[in-house]
Amino acid sequence: MTKIKVTIADSHFLSRKGLAVLLNSNTDFALLAEALSTSDLVNQSKFYKPDLIVINYFSENFSLEGLSQVVKKYPSTPILAITEFKSNEIIAKAMSSGVKSHLLTDCDHDEIVEAIYKTAKGEQFMCGKIVSAVLDEKGPAAISTYNCAGVNISEREMEIIKYIAEGLSNKEVADKLFISTHTVTTHRKNIMAKLGVNNTAGLVLFAVRENLISPNHFLFSAAS
Repeated sequence: MTKIKVTIADSHFLSRKGLAVLLNSNTDFALLAEALSTSDLVNQSKFYKPDLIVINYFSENFSLEGLSQVVKKYPSTPILAITEFKSNEIIAKAMSSGVKSHLLTDCDHDEIVEAIYKTAKGEQFMCGKIVSAVLDEKGPAAISTYNCAGVNISEREMEIIKYIAEGLSNKEVADKLFISTHTVTTHRKNIMAKLGVNNTAGLVLFAVRENLISPNHFLFSAAS
């Protein structure tokens, strides 16, 4: 199996070295480089082509604003953020700026490893605490009450969430994606179970928070 080449972007010594130990302990991963600032990471694009960037955009010498520079230099490299939880708005901004997956600094070893595998394959992986906080519209004060178990949303599931949130019926979604209505129904049930929601409103809220659709663009379809 080809190793997943990872660049760590984090100016915090302990967290950076902790991730390095995690990567080096797994034979599927290869630590390609470490970056201590946005400019350092951007400059490394001349020499390194990682399969994944793991970034702490809250650490010193990194920022949310700097994410756009990183995405520009690494357009085909997925980004996994591991940070503290500050607010729903910051998480949403990070995702819209190019972060593919998002974990919190208190996520455990197995969750980080799973996030690396999933994100490197192009799938989205979110800490369960982040998803719960976003869906409940609550902030940092409530984060400790949520389950940290990761939530893996595939590209196909993200497509389905987007179309459902735009008001398409299951049949219309099936026609757009060239799959059966039964398959859409199955995906929909799985998505709701993953996100912990039980109606279309919950899916719409998730789609808005993840910037899949504009807040002014969604419709609720009675036929779905």
